[in-house]
Amino acid sequence: MPTYDTLGATYSRTRRPDARIAAQVHAALGGVADVVNVGAGTGSYEPARTVLAVEPSRVMIAQRPAGSAPAVEAVAERLPLRDGAVDAVMALLTVHHWSDPVAGIAELRRVARRRVVVLTWDQEVFRERFWLVREYLPEAAAFDDARAVSVDRLAGLLGGARAEPVPVPHDCTDGFAAAYWRRPRAYLDPRVRAGISLLSQPAPSALAPGLARLADDLDSGRWQARHGELLAHETFDVGYRLLVAEV
Repeated sequence: MPTYDTLGATYSRTRRPDARIAAQVHAALGGVADVVNVGAGTGSYEPARTVLAVEPSRVMIAQRPAGSAPAVEAVAERLPLRDGAVDAVMALLTVHHWSDPVAGIAELRRVARRRVVVLTWDQEVFRERFWLVREYLPEAAAFDDARAVSVDRLAGLLGGARAEPVPVPHDCTDGFAAAYWRRPRAYLDPRVRAGISLLSQPAPSALAPGLARLADDLDSGRWQARHGELLAHETFDVGYRLLVAEV
């Protein structure tokens, strides 16, 4: 399966942190003294208290902006840190990429003294509410079925966690999978799809028919007829959840 060494070359162009989601993440971290970001990518949502980023892809590390926390090339399942190294550990939209989520979550808990914060999504809610995968790209939904880790399972692995809904703003600046729920034509842009693993990792031939149907429906007005009510919403709950666990 392709990795972010091949998929992430332009990641920083379309995956810019959204200030509203950042505020929710930072509030969940609370008044901790220091933070490690695991599966850090290009450094989105890292608070100023971040002391280390852990990321397996050199391509992603190379896109971290100047002044970011130092980064180490490593995986979640084997964190190069001592027990209780920092107050908090965060892992945002990354667990589904791990080879062993059980080992990875155990490592987050081992390293954190106080708190673990994980951003993930509820696959059942995502499938049901998000028109793109429900109506146009069921192949992409099937791809996520195989890698998504349920919210309940993650909460159990964390030793218990509260789950906060993360509503997606209509003008979200972070181009993750459902970011363009009110801007459907964006999904026809290959540069946008390149920053979304859901749409960049399946074979292009598998997604081409659905994307062609979307283009036709947008041009004909069929999409607007079916989903025009979305245009009145400022945010949309598509199943993203922030898990906050005390350790």
